[in-house]
Amino acid sequence: MRRDLVIVLLLLAGAARADDTPSVLVKTTLPHRGQVPDVLVAYGTAAPALDGGMTLSLPQEGRVLGIAVTPGEQVRKGDRLIAFGASAAVSSTYQQAVSALTLARTQRTHVAQLLAQQLATRDQLAQAEKALADAQSALDALRREGAGQAKQDVVAPFDGIVATIPVAVGDRTQPNAPLLTLTRLDGLVVTVGIEPTDRARVAAGQTVQLQPLAGGADLAGHVIRIDGVLNAKTRMVDADIAVPVGAALSGEAFRAAITIGAFTGWLVPHTAVLTDATGAYVFQVDAGKAVRVDAAVTGKAGDTDVLTGTLDPARKLVVDGNYQLDNGAAVREGDH
Repeated sequence: MRRDLVIVLLLLAGAARADDTPSVLVKTTLPHRGQVPDVLVAYGTAAPALDGGMTLSLPQEGRVLGIAVTPGEQVRKGDRLIAFGASAAVSSTYQQAVSALTLARTQRTHVAQLLAQQLATRDQLAQAEKALADAQSALDALRREGAGQAKQDVVAPFDGIVATIPVAVGDRTQPNAPLLTLTRLDGLVVTVGIEPTDRARVAAGQTVQLQPLAGGADLAGHVIRIDGVLNAKTRMVDADIAVPVGAALSGEAFRAAITIGAFTGWLVPHTAVLTDATGAYVFQVDAGKAVRVDAAVTGKAGDTDVLTGTLDPARKLVVDGNYQLDNGAAVREGDH
């Protein structure tokens, strides 16, 4: 009797072991289709745009009497920047022009009186009037250049930032010599380097997320220009990105994420994608069994991969534990 009982117990244990099919614990989620941006990353620094600044000068020789600003200082339109004194030669030229105008007026009046007495001709009066007009024009030109002022102030023509001051107090300068360079507040751009193979994918108007490498909040910008030649130093193609007014400092370094398009397909966690000699693939679950589905990765955005393939939206996608699976393997779902 005891022997029969042992046999029965052994048979029952064997049956239980036969029904105890091995399975793999996995974590799943339902796949879904969507779109993620196609982003090109580049690096560069903020600098004045080609038309973002101005070099200030005066069309006369003289001496720098005072400097009211320093490089890097922000100024408003009309602010005094440099005090400048005209040279003795400029003052002398102006006085000569004043004297020439006075003489021309006197001569014109004299010729007119002679004409009234029939002692001069109309041609002589015309010549005197022309000499008067020429003398007036010469004096007006000198006045426009500031020659009539022994001292004058160079003021800011717009809101901006002082970039460079190539002169010092006491310096004697020649006509049109640079006195100060001013950058517009809205004249900074971030110039980044683009690989030549990517140039065709970048176009004006594309949105850009700028991340300051020194830390701070990201900035929103857009591409405004891209070169058609290689930068001789970097061997890359320069692209200019507009930044919000006053948001960047000249010389500041940035990481630029340029949105050049979008990827559309199955959006799956990066952990769900496996690869072997045949390419990329994922596992889906059908009736407790793992089903291998071949796919192609067309893009990435952070921890999300974009796939093309014949995924079934009704079957759950294995996102964790898939490295232990083979096609047809039994699975059980749970939290990892």
